[in-house]
Amino acid sequence: MTSPATLYGRVAVITGGASGIGRATALLFAQQGARVFVGDYRLKPESEQALAAQGICASNCDVRNVCELQRLIDHAATTSGRLDILVNNAGIGMVKQIHDVSEADWDNCLDTNFKAAFFGAKFAIPHLIRSGGGSIVNTASNAGLLPRAHDPVYSISKMALIGLTKSLALCHAKDRIRVNAVCPGPVGDTGMMNADLDASIDRAATEQLFIAASPLAQAFGRMSRPSEIAAAILYLVSDAACMVTGTAIAIDGGKSLGVPPNC
Repeated sequence: MTSPATLYGRVAVITGGASGIGRATALLFAQQGARVFVGDYRLKPESEQALAAQGICASNCDVRNVCELQRLIDHAATTSGRLDILVNNAGIGMVKQIHDVSEADWDNCLDTNFKAAFFGAKFAIPHLIRSGGGSIVNTASNAGLLPRAHDPVYSISKMALIGLTKSLALCHAKDRIRVNAVCPGPVGDTGMMNADLDASIDRAATEQLFIAASPLAQAFGRMSRPSEIAAAILYLVSDAACMVTGTAIAIDGGKSLGVPPNC
């Protein structure tokens, strides 16, 4: 016997859904019976075809462009007649100290990681209300739980995203809309991680540094996987989490807990 599809009949929009955590989430949602719409800035024909093979509708969307973001969400809702889930997953990293950050750098990071989630929620909430409620999940970071010295602007964007999560959860509980966040640590096989590793002088050594930063990653000898983050997102949007809202779940191998042993 197989368990019933958790998301049967529901409609979901996922930003940044062509790779990494977003792609893993889109595939998992589709497997669980959801009708899934994906938007991505770097959508390639092969990615679009692979998603389409699983019944997932993918389109180009630059979440920094509010009109494109609204078009993605409205298209999903009007095409399907409802909207039940929004996953604000699109995001970028920025490893720069404050004296090296330009106004364009600031705008790019905050617009992608924070502003897009705000406006994504704004556009989704009326559709969610018409559907009788629903769920929004924001992909934050353990950098949103504890500041990190090497990427202060990125940390600011993710801290703001967690604040947005809690504020919207409080505002829209009356509408039966739940708003939560996941806070991954280093996750392998994502666009952001691969870019960092490819830019390093010694890829293998840099990967080991990421693993060493998280106690559980050290214990297992690997970083988190996109599928593991997707599983947490599935829980948050499912009926099993019907009383869970305003949370920020750390999925970082214990990286945000504090100073590990032997340090």
